[in-house]
Amino acid sequence: MKRRTFLLGTASGFSVLALAACVPPAPVPTPSVSPTAVTPSLVPQPLMVSRTNWSTDAFSRGSFSYAAVGATPEHRTALGQAIDARVFFAGEATAGEEPGTVQGARASGLLAASQVQDVAAPGERIIVVGAGIAGITAARQLVDAGFSVVVIEARDRIGGRIDTVNGDWPFAIERGPSFVHSTSDNFLDDELTALGVTLLPFVRTPEVRTRAGLVVEVSPVGTQAVTGALDWAADQQQDISVERALVDSGEAGLSTTANAEGLSDADWLEYEIATKLKVETGATPSQQSAWYTTDIASADDDQIVIGGYSTLLTSDAEGLEVLLSSVVNRVAHDDRGVSLRLGTGESLSADRVIVTVPLGVLKAAAIEFSPPLPFAHRGAIAVLGMGVVDKVWLRFDAPFWDTAARLWTIVGEDADFPVWINMMPLTGEPILMGLVAAENATRLSELDDDAFLAAALTALEPFLAVPD
Repeated sequence: MKRRTFLLGTASGFSVLALAACVPPAPVPTPSVSPTAVTPSLVPQPLMVSRTNWSTDAFSRGSFSYAAVGATPEHRTALGQAIDARVFFAGEATAGEEPGTVQGARASGLLAASQVQDVAAPGERIIVVGAGIAGITAARQLVDAGFSVVVIEARDRIGGRIDTVNGDWPFAIERGPSFVHSTSDNFLDDELTALGVTLLPFVRTPEVRTRAGLVVEVSPVGTQAVTGALDWAADQQQDISVERALVDSGEAGLSTTANAEGLSDADWLEYEIATKLKVETGATPSQQSAWYTTDIASADDDQIVIGGYSTLLTSDAEGLEVLLSSVVNRVAHDDRGVSLRLGTGESLSADRVIVTVPLGVLKAAAIEFSPPLPFAHRGAIAVLGMGVVDKVWLRFDAPFWDTAARLWTIVGEDADFPVWINMMPLTGEPILMGLVAAENATRLSELDDDAFLAAALTALEPFLAVPD
């Protein structure tokens, strides 16, 4: 990844996700909840609701990694280094290319498996901790190469943050990643298509509305301010936050005088931050590095998944030995092999282990390593950030909106859900997917389902159809 790389495409962070973690048991979000009494809203009550709450999920502790202030690509490389040819690491946080994405996580699993193959003798027993995309990919490669492999997963399902839900929904909804970014060296789109998964081109030009429901054209001043701040930061002697770069460069000094639409230049900077910076990283500008950010694939190649991202995991996991609902809380190794302790007190031994738990789990020290992780690994875990982006899926009896736009965004206020995906033109179903990120996601994570739904419905009020 290049130093000081930054992409400003709207919603380019929609594909990010990571893997399953193995940590002490804790309640996890249920796939779907039925709304009960909520704060009254002008928006009609939905028939079905499904929300995520990744920050409070003990098996993820966040949504995906991002470059915090002081973090560099070298920290990801360091986190992915093997320890004594016994303990290996994989996961989106270790990905040198496309960290924070399905593609990056999968590539890291392939790399870790190759590292094991380089040092392991034929027939060795390998344990993979985590049955997300990195773990299943690594296990698949090692089994096909003739190794004895067992995958240990804390959840009662494979996939980690790839979480496809069917149930009573008209089509399979994705609580984790929903998009695929095509790249020159990644063929996820071809694989998903071959598995019968529908991928539809996604036009990412948003319909932007004010809180009053007025449709407005996007002003470039917000994008220009962020670009100018990052260009200025690139010439500084040390990394600083995006927020500080905006202030110290003078780019944040935009007019607060409202125009005829009720919007100021400062509003458009806040729009850039809310709909792009926060959604792409799950972090606030004060947390994000102005030098390094997640390098995400070209926006022009976005495709939305209709029909089950988890199909890819199911296919790769076929024939694998997977131990579900099993928590790993200790990984020990010496020159003879590795030993894992489960939450039940049971111990398992193997020749080598690949640890694919998310960065958030490592930051929480939910797994004890013996001997302790080397300084380089601990330093990387400490400096890399773990962002939070949550989703809410809403199914309505009929559309209350009158727009065919697929991407909706809100300007002029710090909306909890500033970005919405309209599935109606894609599927014919009156279903919306909303995104909440960074500090707003953390705050809303503490709400019960009714209050969370009320916040979502309030955010949708700008899109109410105007009566004739």
